[in-house]
Amino acid sequence: MLKLDYLQQLLIVAIALSVITCAFIQKTKRYFKSSKYLSIYSFFVNMLVGILFCITFTNVDFPTSLWIGLFSFIGADTIYRTLEGKLSSYKDVINKNTVTIPKENIINEEDEK
Repeated sequence: MLKLDYLQQLLIVAIALSVITCAFIQKTKRYFKSSKYLSIYSFFVNMLVGILFCITFTNVDFPTSLWIGLFSFIGADTIYRTLEGKLSSYKDVINKNTVTIPKENIINEEDEK
């Protein structure tokens, strides 16, 4: 079963990390003349800072910190916004007691008169 709550928590950590790494990369990008090298540099910065950030501020293990670094590089904010409505647990979806009745099945008292 997919751990949606855990994924949501990882994405929130990755959003905080991406803010930090984006600011750092913006300050240091003047040293790169090509965007190809800047992308590689951004990937390594996100992975390295992601590992250090997770070791320091969270209790996640090493493989999970690599995922957080990758989410940060890809764009955690975009991923989170895409999945925002879909990250509710399946139990919540099943327990919702909403019923939609089609308009043609609704009987009005005025129609009967």
